[in-house]
Amino acid sequence: MRTGAAMRYRLAMPFLREPSHILILLIVVVVLFGAKRLPDSARSLGRSLRIFKSEMKDMKEDGKDKKDGPDGAAGQ
Repeated sequence: MRTGAAMRYRLAMPFLREPSHILILLIVVVVLFGAKRLPDSARSLGRSLRIFKSEMKDMKEDGKDKKDGPDGAAGQ
Protein backbone atom coordinates (compact mmCIF):
# COMPACT_ATOMS: atom_id res chain seq x y z
CA MET A 1 0.00 0.00 0.00
CA ARG A 2 1.32 3.44 -0.96
CA THR A 3 1.30 6.28 1.49
CA GLY A 4 2.89 9.65 2.01
CA ALA A 5 4.51 11.80 -0.65
CA ALA A 6 4.46 9.11 -3.34
CA MET A 7 0.69 8.77 -3.08
CA ARG A 8 0.16 12.54 -3.11
CA TYR A 9 2.35 12.83 -6.20
CA ARG A 10 0.41 10.09 -7.92
CA LEU A 11 -2.92 11.75 -7.15
CA ALA A 12 -1.71 15.21 -8.14
CA MET A 13 -0.14 14.15 -11.46
CA PRO A 14 -2.17 11.30 -12.93
CA PHE A 15 -0.94 12.13 -16.45
CA LEU A 16 2.52 12.50 -18.00
CA ARG A 17 4.02 9.87 -15.71
CA GLU A 18 5.67 7.94 -18.49
CA PRO A 19 7.69 9.00 -21.52
CA SER A 20 5.05 7.51 -23.79
CA HIS A 21 2.47 9.97 -22.42
CA ILE A 22 4.74 12.89 -23.24
CA LEU A 23 5.34 11.52 -26.73
CA ILE A 24 1.59 11.19 -27.35
CA LEU A 25 1.06 14.76 -26.15
CA LEU A 26 3.76 16.06 -28.50
CA ILE A 27 2.22 14.19 -31.45
CA VAL A 28 -1.20 15.68 -30.68
CA VAL A 29 0.28 19.19 -30.49
CA VAL A 30 2.05 18.76 -33.84
CA VAL A 31 -1.12 17.44 -35.47
CA LEU A 32 -3.26 20.26 -34.07
CA PHE A 33 -0.95 23.18 -34.80
CA GLY A 34 1.13 21.86 -37.67
CA ALA A 35 4.89 21.62 -37.94
CA LYS A 36 5.24 25.01 -39.65
CA ARG A 37 3.44 26.99 -36.93
CA LEU A 38 5.24 25.46 -33.93
CA PRO A 39 8.55 27.37 -34.30
CA ASP A 40 6.71 30.67 -34.77
CA SER A 41 4.50 29.96 -31.77
CA ALA A 42 7.49 29.05 -29.62
CA ARG A 43 9.32 32.19 -30.73
CA SER A 44 6.39 34.46 -29.91
CA LEU A 45 5.91 32.72 -26.56
CA GLY A 46 9.58 33.31 -25.75
CA ARG A 47 9.28 36.99 -26.66
CA SER A 48 6.16 37.36 -24.53
CA LEU A 49 7.84 35.74 -21.53
CA ARG A 50 10.91 37.95 -21.97
CA ILE A 51 8.72 41.08 -22.04
CA PHE A 52 6.74 39.88 -19.02
CA LYS A 53 9.94 39.18 -17.10
CA SER A 54 11.38 42.63 -17.85
CA GLU A 55 8.11 44.32 -16.84
CA MET A 56 8.06 42.42 -13.55
CA LYS A 57 11.66 43.49 -12.90
CA ASP A 58 10.73 47.12 -13.61
CA MET A 59 7.75 46.92 -11.27
CA LYS A 60 9.95 45.56 -8.47
CA GLU A 61 12.47 48.36 -9.00
CA ASP A 62 9.69 50.97 -9.00
CA GLY A 63 8.33 49.51 -5.77
CA LYS A 64 11.74 49.77 -4.12
CA ASP A 65 12.11 53.39 -5.29
CA LYS A 66 8.72 54.33 -3.81
CA LYS A 67 9.57 52.69 -0.48
CA ASP A 68 12.91 54.47 -0.17
CA GLY A 69 11.69 57.85 -1.36
CA PRO A 70 13.78 60.45 -3.17
CA ASP A 71 15.64 61.64 -0.05
CA GLY A 72 16.40 58.17 1.30
CA ALA A 73 13.71 58.36 4.00
CA ALA A 74 11.04 55.71 4.14
CA GLY A 75 7.92 56.67 2.18
CA GLN A 76 4.38 56.24 3.34
